Amino acid sequence: MSQGMEYRSAGVNIDLGDDASRVLYEAAKYTWQNREGRLGQVVELFDDFSGLRAVHVGGLPSDAYMNMGFDGIGTKTEIAERMGRHDTAAYDLFAMVCDDAVRYGAEPVLIGSVLDVRTLEENDKSYIGLVKELAKGYIGAAGDANVAIVNGEIAELGARVRGYSPFNYNWGAGLVWFGRKGRLITGKAIRPGDYLVALRENGFRSNGLSLVRKALGSAHGNEWHEETYDGKKLGELVLHPSKIYSRAVSEMFGGFDGEPKATLHGVAHITGGGVPGKLGRVLKPTGYGAEITEPLEPADIMRYVQDKGNVTDAEAYRTWNMGQGMIIVTPEPEKVIEIAEAHNIGSKIIGQISTKPGIRMHSKGVNAAKNNVLEFA
Repeated sequence: MSQGMEYRSAGVNIDLGDDASRVLYEAAKYTWQNREGRLGQVVELFDDFSGLRAVHVGGLPSDAYMNMGFDGIGTKTEIAERMGRHDTAAYDLFAMVCDDAVRYGAEPVLIGSVLDVRTLEENDKSYIGLVKELAKGYIGAAGDANVAIVNGEIAELGARVRGYSPFNYNWGAGLVWFGRKGRLITGKAIRPGDYLVALRENGFRSNGLSLVRKALGSAHGNEWHEETYDGKKLGELVLHPSKIYSRAVSEMFGGFDGEPKATLHGVAHITGGGVPGKLGRVLKPTGYGAEITEPLEPADIMRYVQDKGNVTDAEAYRTWNMGQGMIIVTPEPEKVIEIAEAHNIGSKIIGQISTKPGIRMHSKGVNAAKNNVLEFA
């Protein structure tokens, strides 16, 4: 009698998959302390990595609102694969969902994720060690964002997931946030003369990586990540993990039930679309404009990519954050800066709100000498 076909022969090792899920479960469990005694405290109904976890939400104030946000790392996973380093990936993942929530004046509380991998094992080589790297970042990023992780789903999808190295993956997350109606930030309170405070970002976050890869690939070939600039490999510089701002910004507006420490009229999370796209969206409800006279300097790697890819300053500011990972619109810039600094986030006043529509920015890009002031409608 011939032996029947096994699931493992199709590229899925059930036992190894359980081990990997257990790794992420233990990492998730470690993050529950972030919400202990607060809204979002995780209750484990069954002490099992596949068991049920929940939070108690009874007795919330009548003006309490809950919503969800979803996002992923995108093509930045390829940079992690190229560099063989995966402990920073969760910072990019959490920044995308948590920092999007605080722009509404909501506090991020719970995160769940789905990790799709090509395989966890190949030619008798296990990738469980790389899953542990992901889990290490999971814990650190959750601490920075002050959220609890409620799951760690892993799926082996075979050829449906491809990439640069043998260990390929895509990672997406869903975030549950809570807010109070009176604290939600709509942008309608923005007034001329309000200050723009930028929060420092030293990397690309998870945006515009396709342009980065194209520019560096054209300049250096397929193995561009091994080339060096300023004493570091290009891949290392591009992989720089996203700064997570949500804990600091929640403290500014008071989160769900804390005491507000600064008045925020608008928050722009500078992701895809860059400064003109994301700040422009915040200004849309009032029709006011912005004068950005002293923007933060972009990371050197951004100027390097600009130069190698012949990317104009205008295109750079529409694609990348160019140093400003988040922009806060506030009449109390000193308070915002004080809180940001307390969370080890660099910040400064970069401009003010104007009655004239559109955004005018003094460029800090590689071509600033040729066209110093950029105008965006």
